[in-house]
Amino acid sequence: MSRQGDSIERVWKIIEKIGVCLLVTRFAGGLRARPLEARPDRAAGLIFFVTDIRSGKDDEIAAAHDVCLVFIDAGEKAYLSITARAEAQRDDAKAAQIWRTTDNAWWNGPDDPNVCVLRVRPVTAELWDGPASKAVAAYEFAKARLTGEQPNLGENRKVTVKM
Repeated sequence: MSRQGDSIERVWKIIEKIGVCLLVTRFAGGLRARPLEARPDRAAGLIFFVTDIRSGKDDEIAAAHDVCLVFIDAGEKAYLSITARAEAQRDDAKAAQIWRTTDNAWWNGPDDPNVCVLRVRPVTAELWDGPASKAVAAYEFAKARLTGEQPNLGENRKVTVKM
């Protein structure tokens, strides 16, 4: 697999493992971030979310389709930022397909009139993979202090996500 292919694979693995991300949208006062549970569809190259039509996300996305998703795997020191295009849909069939039992805490099933599906297509991703342990990070900081060189705290990759 190519470096680009490896990076895309890593992006999808983080999305699938972490699940919950911050969705950043634009509104009249600036930017707003909210936690949402991702429902990735790697084969389609899409990420879906179940949300509430009353939350205002659909109006913000209708006004500005560009969004940002931020996933953090604190245990592995992996940080992922995705720039994407989003659209909000009232789609009972898709809601039923991606529905999880935990969604019943907020709605009365996927055909609840307040259920909205966000369809998000990643465009680019930026990924930071840091050292997996505090000991490695501490060693790198100590080494940098002694040598005057920058610490090696992991790898940064920019990925164009085309599926």
